[in-house]
Amino acid sequence: MEVRIGIVQSPREINFETDAAPDEVRAVLESALAEGKQPLVSFTDSKGKQYLVPTASIAYVELGGDSGRKVGFVS
Repeated sequence: MEVRIGIVQSPREINFETDAAPDEVRAVLESALAEGKQPLVSFTDSKGKQYLVPTASIAYVELGGDSGRKVGFVS
């Protein structure tokens, strides 16, 4: 599943693919934002890289479906 996280006052977004289910990612995010006590939320991509995102800086989160392997050119 593809995850995109928009950061406040940043033109770039964090984009990665994870093996976690959408419900798992959503639950982690909701608990981090609801408590307000966690300064960082952690995500792990499908290759084992870990992303630490400040909860106060999250503008939006987009959870996508499984993205197949892209072949060809983008115009």
